Amino acid sequence: MSDLMRPRASLRTAVVWEVLKDALDRRVKATGTDGLDVLDTGGGSGYFAVPVAKLGHRVTVVDPSPNALFALERRAAEAGVADRVRGVQGDVHGLFDVVERGGHDAVLCHGVLEYVDDPAEGVRNAVDALRPAGVISLLAAGLGGAVLARALAGHFTEARKALTDPAGRWGEGDPVPRRFTAEQLTELAEDAGVTVGAVHGVRVFADLVPGVLVDTEPGALDALLKLEAAAAELPAFHSVATQLHVLGEKRG
Repeated sequence: MSDLMRPRASLRTAVVWEVLKDALDRRVKATGTDGLDVLDTGGGSGYFAVPVAKLGHRVTVVDPSPNALFALERRAAEAGVADRVRGVQGDVHGLFDVVERGGHDAVLCHGVLEYVDDPAEGVRNAVDALRPAGVISLLAAGLGGAVLARALAGHFTEARKALTDPAGRWGEGDPVPRRFTAEQLTELAEDAGVTVGAVHGVRVFADLVPGVLVDTEPGALDALLKLEAAAAELPAFHSVATQLHVLGEKRG
């Protein structure tokens, strides 16, 4: 079983994986090639990169951590896709020091924009790495999900702080440097030359449901996955999602 399909992991990634896989399939048909050149910025140990490579695509992972890249190499070998996965040390701000500009059919930028100094530059670089009409997948922390989580935990002052803070942080101890609304993430993509095709709320309910219920109640996991999928594209739920996903194409 791939990491993305394990029960716990599926709650966090099922929505993103399904729409990404569909987008890659459409791009294969549009280009008429057997496999795409995919770039995964901040891809770490290959959580998405290895499953993408198993679809037959060539994946380059750019990550600043040598340990993550070592884990990527091991994971790719275990999955039998070592010949289709390449890891290089770097980050999205210095992207073109290590990869080709305009040389990729798809770019994944997952869990990166929260941590970079300039998210707008990060998105521009990700888009500049694409060929015309290439697919871009952006995944970042959502503001509303953090506010809701702090409030439900009884930390009402921290919830209000996150709601009013320009970076969406709830305090000095917040491990996430920056969070986004769906409108902010969409605007970053559009300003960088992306035609946004879909916006998804990720982990709308999963982080709020007690784990023991999902683990012990018969059929609960499958029902929760279906609920997440049904709510993901509804704008009403974007404002309470733990993460936000924007999928689009580079304008010609």
